[in-house]
Amino acid sequence: MKRKTKITLGVVVLALLAGGGYAGYHYSKKGVVVVQTGRVVRQDLTAIVTASGEIKPRNYINIGTNAVSPSRITEILVSEGQAVRKGQILAKLESVQPEAEVAAQRAALSTAEAEAAASEAAVRAADENIRTAEASLERAKADLERSRIFFERAKRLWEDKLISRQEYDQRATEYAAVQAAVREAEARIHQLQAQRQQAVQNLAAAQRRIALSQANLKRATDVLQRTLAIAPIDGVVTNLPVRVGETVVPGIQNSPASLIMTIADMSLITAEVKVDETDIVNVKLDQEAEVTIDALPNRTFRGRVIEIGNTAILRSTGLAASQSAISSQEAKDFKVVVALNNPPAEIRPGLSCTAKIITAVRRQTLTVPIQALTVRRKGDLEPERKSGVQAAAPLDPAVERERKQELQGVFVIANGVAMFKKVETGITGATDIEVLSGVNEGEEIITGSYKVLRTLRNEAKVKVENNKPPLKAES
Repeated sequence: MKRKTKITLGVVVLALLAGGGYAGYHYSKKGVVVVQTGRVVRQDLTAIVTASGEIKPRNYINIGTNAVSPSRITEILVSEGQAVRKGQILAKLESVQPEAEVAAQRAALSTAEAEAAASEAAVRAADENIRTAEASLERAKADLERSRIFFERAKRLWEDKLISRQEYDQRATEYAAVQAAVREAEARIHQLQAQRQQAVQNLAAAQRRIALSQANLKRATDVLQRTLAIAPIDGVVTNLPVRVGETVVPGIQNSPASLIMTIADMSLITAEVKVDETDIVNVKLDQEAEVTIDALPNRTFRGRVIEIGNTAILRSTGLAASQSAISSQEAKDFKVVVALNNPPAEIRPGLSCTAKIITAVRRQTLTVPIQALTVRRKGDLEPERKSGVQAAAPLDPAVERERKQELQGVFVIANGVAMFKKVETGITGATDIEVLSGVNEGEEIITGSYKVLRTLRNEAKVKVENNKPPLKAES
């Protein structure tokens, strides 16, 4: 055999040996899955709900017009950003007709009061006249008694023929005259009492006219007061969209033409944020929160939850879901108000902000990375049947339902094999989740890649390569 042929045969043999060794190595590695791992560790864990919104004062009032008709602004007494006190006049509207009405009602009230005073004087005069007439009646009755005595005496004397007929007739006439005087005095008293009753009724009518005039004056004064915009609270003018000479229209809610200005109570500043419906169940009153404001970077403000909305808000429209006539399955939010503890002086209503609400805190609790959690059906965790083994008989429906039951857990590495363990979880942090049961501290668990965790079978052989960058999650 030639030398060249021997060399060629040697090279071929070496190639075959190398190929066989390479194939044998890969055959020995068949079925081994490359994974990344982490550890079950004990650490502090904080559950946070993040939501965005805007800065708002806790109490703010839109000042509009209460005038009974569209009115022109004649004077604005404040400027935007100015601090105002409760009861302070902020602006004035046109008030010619209301002022004239007030003057007319005041005059009517004065007239009614004068009539009432005259009626009161008439009642007092009637009382005096009645007392005078009663005195006259008493005097007439005394005269009547005296005339009666004289008349009876004259009658006896006449019967005894001791006086003349003329004298007797004179006594009788005097007695009759006095009787008539008494009846006249009594009639006078009745007349004066009737006059007094009339004066009392006139007084009552005048008092009713006074009450009516007072009510009309109160109404006219109220109409006049409505031409003044008055601060209902202490605060700051945060919005002043109108100018002198513009016309404001009453009675149209949320209309730009009905708003004069906005007064905000800056003593309590809040962050009003919208929390996703999946997180709202974890938010409670008085929970602490950290608020960041886009306009004030690198600063964090602490606060607490003071209000949680009960009505869902449609994310697309911002309206309450209960106001929608059509049932919607779109995402919804809930309003949550966070009161800032120490808001800065430069803060302004309307600034965009983000609140991180601390819903739960666990100290030194067992945790695993969130990406380590996976779900498997109970039947998928059973060992695979060997090839060639005859398929088992159909399972009982109850057993089949049990095999389809989904379990949440993690894969723990034991002797190079991935073992699925069911776990119970607690609160969720930014990157880790609390484990209540199922694993022990220090156990090595599979954390990636996403594709591996999605397809990994129980008791599969694995190879740890933590230096290898994890594959991107597939959609």
